[in-house]
Amino acid sequence: MKAVRIHEHGGVDVLQVDDIPKPEPGPGQVLIHLKTSALNHLDIWVRNGFPGISLPMILGSDGAGQICTVGESVTRFKADDEVLIQPLVYCGACRNCQAGNENMCATMGILGESTNGTNCEFIVLDEKFVEPKPDNISFTEAAAFPLVGQTAYQMLVKRAQVQPGENVLVWGAGSGVGHMAVQIAKIAGCNVIATAGTDEKCSFARDLGADLVVHHYNDNVAGVIKSFCGKVDVVFEHVGKATWDVSMKVLKNGGRVVTCGATTGPNVAIDLRYLFFKQQSVLGSTMGDADSFTQVIKLVEEGQLKPRIDKTFSLDDIASAHEYLENSEQFGKVVITI
Repeated sequence: MKAVRIHEHGGVDVLQVDDIPKPEPGPGQVLIHLKTSALNHLDIWVRNGFPGISLPMILGSDGAGQICTVGESVTRFKADDEVLIQPLVYCGACRNCQAGNENMCATMGILGESTNGTNCEFIVLDEKFVEPKPDNISFTEAAAFPLVGQTAYQMLVKRAQVQPGENVLVWGAGSGVGHMAVQIAKIAGCNVIATAGTDEKCSFARDLGADLVVHHYNDNVAGVIKSFCGKVDVVFEHVGKATWDVSMKVLKNGGRVVTCGATTGPNVAIDLRYLFFKQQSVLGSTMGDADSFTQVIKLVEEGQLKPRIDKTFSLDDIASAHEYLENSEQFGKVVITI
């Protein structure tokens, strides 16, 4: 089978489309013929390199396809079932997993980072990491929301515990996780202030349902928010250093900043006097638990949450797809057809 692998870290030139043996399912596992995969910024971070990555590695965290064969003891699926993939890897047996906190599992990982991923023609997974594909979406759409959808749901619903009527600032609404966050916050009944970096992405954010859209390069974000609502209850952060000072500046007393990433750098400053005097909270969040994945699928099935596809690339053109994402050209998700 074809598989996109890296044998060393670096730029797009390290991406290789290798021909490797097709895997076979064991007990409790299914073999999936992938139709689509999707890119996330995680793929770029893994490609560039950070500690703990085992090489060679098949990249990709999201995927959708059709089951080819099932192993012994598989009860939920049969051949030809259309499915999508849970990007989170967890043991299912530890204390955190038993408590429904699978994203805090001691052995927690993500496909394409801690184990081989979905940028390939076939993949074998334990059946607990597979869910039926909703009938109302395509394979392309099915690959576009799992990681970013459950991440945004975990951040807003589980960690920040957003409430109807709250004001929520979402940085980077054109990104994969940002475009999910705008929609999930609106579904929760919040007023959403979304930022974007181009006029086209600002228009995209309005189409997603944002109540106020701010051009974060041309506008005074804090000033516009002050005029709109004073300060916000929740800031949805995934940018890091470049936006952190504004995020803290616009946060009201008792407000929550929830963060899942640091694409512009991890080192930020916090004045503890403001933090404790204003009784604010800074919440870290990684991926989402199994229930978040289930809830996001339900929202997609109901038509409330819509994954937006910006552009598709073939598996053989994976380098161009990485360049497109790395240049922040996308509105929504970049999907790989296999």
